Amino acid sequence: MESLDRLSIFIGVLLVMILWELFAPRRQILISRWQRWTANFALSLLSMLLMRVTIASAAIWAANIATQEHWGLLNLVKLPDMISFVISIILLDLAIYGQHRASHRWKWLWRLHKIHHTDLDFDVTTAIRFHPIEIFISMCYKVICILIIGVNPIAVFVFEIILSSCALFNHSNIKIPLAADKMIRLLLVTPDMHRVHHSAIKSETDSNYGFSISIWDRLFSSYIDQPQQGHIKMTIGLAEYQYMEEVTIQKLLLLPFKRAN
Repeated sequence: MESLDRLSIFIGVLLVMILWELFAPRRQILISRWQRWTANFALSLLSMLLMRVTIASAAIWAANIATQEHWGLLNLVKLPDMISFVISIILLDLAIYGQHRASHRWKWLWRLHKIHHTDLDFDVTTAIRFHPIEIFISMCYKVICILIIGVNPIAVFVFEIILSSCALFNHSNIKIPLAADKMIRLLLVTPDMHRVHHSAIKSETDSNYGFSISIWDRLFSSYIDQPQQGHIKMTIGLAEYQYMEEVTIQKLLLLPFKRAN
């Protein structure tokens, strides 16, 4: 039931973002949606299938264990439920920021994560463009974090919804008034903020790692306000993968295992 609820919310947010992109796009989409969306949705489907037959419910399982066995930092002290809930969300988001930053720094993680960055345009489907093995590793990492922090099942459920919804939002090609964007990004990562992270300029690729809360990039000096080339003219993707024939679904699945030049 928990998985069905999350999937329903995910699909709902996805459809809202797609419609928003159609009626108020930030940039002109230069690459055929059919070509890109085929790869992006195929990767997402493969990830879902892999998780379904392996560890799809691992996060909730870990939260139940932590709660029942009183494992984790938050179970060492007695805190009001709401405070514990808020701390759980904040610490989990910080953990995801750390994982994302490590995925750019550690070569064996980057081999998987760069699949996400090979998208040659930027829209809501970019949010689901991940190699299935990276999704599997991410869940394992999340389980460890849940056990260490001592997160309860409700907080995990809410966090998963926040994380997926924010990822869909901040990968969207939607136009938000600049004044509103400036206010929103004081707390949350906006599409304009995250688009910088998908720039083909390496210094910009290695910035703005946040997925939900925007403060981590400012706190850990990884924040870039605007792209050098501007949002309309900036090149999306990785400099070494700028042609669609280089990023077909078959090549994307095998790319992490190719010897680096």
